[in-house]
Amino acid sequence: MELEEIIGTLAGIFTTGAAVPQIIKAWHTKKVNDVSPYMFFVLIMGVSLWTLYGILLEDVPIIITNGISTCLNATMFLLIVKYKRKAV
Repeated sequence: MELEEIIGTLAGIFTTGAAVPQIIKAWHTKKVNDVSPYMFFVLIMGVSLWTLYGILLEDVPIIITNGISTCLNATMFLLIVKYKRKAV
């Protein structure tokens, strides 16, 4: 594996996994009042476009990491919607 591939793979792993701790915390505590739904919406749009970009380039690592990021951030967005409704 070339250095560029290693760096790209690590970047994808770290950015994809960044949402996981927040999802776990929101899932367990059911508290999301301090989490911005707008930030997650914008993030979903960004990683969705990165996924599309990867598809257009036929770049599998970009497709996989950003596709997973889209799903994780959408999960967090749904948790925000669900738990903010209960808090109101």
